[in-house]
Amino acid sequence: MSSSSQVRVSPLAPATKKRAHDASAADDASASGPPRKAQKLFPIFNKQGQSPTDPASSSSTFRWLSPALGSKRSCLHGVNGDPKPSSRVAAFDLDGCLIKSSFPKKGAPPTFEWWRPVVPKKLKELHEQGYAIVIITNQALRTQSLINDWKKKIPLIANVLSDVPFHLFAATEKDGYRKPIPGMWYELERIFAQDGVHIDLANSFFVGDAAGRPNDHSSTDRKLALNIGIPFYTPEEYFLGLPKAQYILPGFHVSSLPTDGRSPSISQSQTCRVLDLAQLVVPRIEPVEPPLLPAPSSPEVVLFVGYPALGKSSFFRSHFEPAGYVHVNQDTLKTRDKCVKATEQALKEGKSVVVDNTNRDKTTREHYVNLAKRCLYFVGTLELAWHNNLYRVFNLPPAKADSEAKRTLLPYSALTGFRADFEEPSVDEGFAEVRKVNFVFEGGEEERRRWSMWLQIDGK
Repeated sequence: MSSSSQVRVSPLAPATKKRAHDASAADDASASGPPRKAQKLFPIFNKQGQSPTDPASSSSTFRWLSPALGSKRSCLHGVNGDPKPSSRVAAFDLDGCLIKSSFPKKGAPPTFEWWRPVVPKKLKELHEQGYAIVIITNQALRTQSLINDWKKKIPLIANVLSDVPFHLFAATEKDGYRKPIPGMWYELERIFAQDGVHIDLANSFFVGDAAGRPNDHSSTDRKLALNIGIPFYTPEEYFLGLPKAQYILPGFHVSSLPTDGRSPSISQSQTCRVLDLAQLVVPRIEPVEPPLLPAPSSPEVVLFVGYPALGKSSFFRSHFEPAGYVHVNQDTLKTRDKCVKATEQALKEGKSVVVDNTNRDKTTREHYVNLAKRCLYFVGTLELAWHNNLYRVFNLPPAKADSEAKRTLLPYSALTGFRADFEEPSVDEGFAEVRKVNFVFEGGEEERRRWSMWLQIDGK
């Protein structure tokens, strides 16, 4: 099983396709007795062009809050009525969960249809039981015009739920707000904390249709619940009382990584119930001898090689900076020529140097091979590098993020480009020594918890 393998849990009742769910009369019957009449749509505009439920012309209970959340204002936030914080949260996806999935037609007024007739009744019951109702949705809206059209649908839904206060968060970009990254949940926690309310995860839950079942479009809802650490249900399980279905969680997860024997291995609870793969114990550095730092002698140059985001700079700070090595990095100096000159200058001053670049192929390394006699190759997959990239840009603990320079997300193409051109370093290139550095996460408990989450901004 590879690092990007799929993890299967106990098989139970199978799921059907999302749109088949939406059209299933049998499920309706199981939820509410004899078959009912076809459920009506809720349009904003009536046939005469009037808009009795348009918030611009009626007493809508819903309002969008401004500005939107995030540095790029990519997370929309709105409230229905005056929702009060509660330690118990009932959170729901929107499309395919509360309402049927639909695609707006250009120029047509927004409409919606409940996923099942029982949905509004259940939401009202939860509110009356003291739950805070929260809707958490990803929206793939490519233009501001589409966003504006979609936003018109929400007051229409809220007007039918006028006695059910709720928060709604909508991620509109591929960033840290997009499920399964918990950016929208972090905002909810922040808002509730302002009133001194801490969410009781064990007594809260999340319902969503992106659950990793055979015909689901993705597994991001289930992964979000696992990341947060709250119980998860599909709409069929929660609203209709159907048995749990089999599912798989595709993509990379850190439970697939080996351990160096020093770091704590990742337990099933830490990986959100993902089944651990065999934990191969590997040394941090191979071969383990001689010592990483030689006895004081003449200045040396050590060349780093490896994907971005595999911890090369952190390794330098932990091991070489305390010994007085100069850090040469193209991200800082901008050009390779400047890196070579900085390396030569440091040697003239009697200082040892680490060249901390990706140095992906022989041609690139040739510029340093006459200077560098030692090479450290940082081992790791593209999937791990992408995961670390997402973690350090979108999911660092706030205290850690505040203490570091703000990073920008490396494009995925930067990693595929490295992979396409990569040539593993060898002593045949002229190095006296080439050693491997295996990736080991280094950080505190909260940092490890966040790094161990499912992190993705697209895919299943």
